[in-house]
Amino acid sequence: MFEKLPRRVSVYEVGLRDGLQAEPKFVPTEDKLRLANALVATGLTRIEASSFVHPKWIPALADADTLVPQLPKGPTWSALTPNLRGLERALAAGMTEVAVFLAASETYSLKNTNKSIAEALKSSEQVASEAKKHGLKIRAYLSSVWGSPYEPGPDVELVVRITQQLVAMGCYEVSLGDTVGIGNPLQTQRILEALFYKDVPKDKLAVHLHDTRGTALANALVALDMGITTFDASVGGLGGSPYAAGAAGNLATEDLVNMLHGMGIETGIDLGNLVQAAAIAQDIVGHPLTSKYFKAAIGSGAH
Repeated sequence: MFEKLPRRVSVYEVGLRDGLQAEPKFVPTEDKLRLANALVATGLTRIEASSFVHPKWIPALADADTLVPQLPKGPTWSALTPNLRGLERALAAGMTEVAVFLAASETYSLKNTNKSIAEALKSSEQVASEAKKHGLKIRAYLSSVWGSPYEPGPDVELVVRITQQLVAMGCYEVSLGDTVGIGNPLQTQRILEALFYKDVPKDKLAVHLHDTRGTALANALVALDMGITTFDASVGGLGGSPYAAGAAGNLATEDLVNMLHGMGIETGIDLGNLVQAAAIAQDIVGHPLTSKYFKAAIGSGAH
């Protein structure tokens, strides 16, 4: 183990969208921009900004149309586009990358998008086809990969089949999500082995882990050792799922970066500036964050 670790890993920051959508109180646009600028100052180059869903479904992200045009230049910004109307809004706001999202769980898909898996795939294909016409890059999120609150998992065959379809429709990267944070390292190994066996390229995959049961870093380590080099993470560990009760926050960006740097793996991210960004995130949401490294840095004054 750990004989052929990558020299560099890409961290895909999701705190502005996946993190803030779980907050009970609306975070004003100016505060989101404050956090966005702090994230850019860390050296992050890929950041998820918001979601162009109907505001009634996710009120926390109702300001996507006004937020996106004000984002600082530099990183590649992305946003979720659940349908063609969402894509129209993303184009009007100036996005160059968008994301579709599905679930490897029929019940979770219905609760999250009001669509079956088959319907969600059809909708995603429509969005991807139209996005390509406008020269946009398309990322995909596949949630409930390790299981959902509604069906036992993981359904590895279903995960493989959906991932293959997402790659075929032109998604440059598929982010595999442990939406409720129930995965263990052996499951992670088996899911990735199944995908590799079906010739899904490693560079087409990312891993998006939640830390509900404290296993996010352990799962990340297995994925890293198996050749995955893109990891989603959220500043301060912000996040959760509004459709999965009890789902804790995402893998904290600081925890991930601290581990990678300690292993000699480059990220291009300034960890001190990342702690400062987490402090801003904590300030704007008004409650303590879950990030272990952030808590240690604040407590020691090392930031």
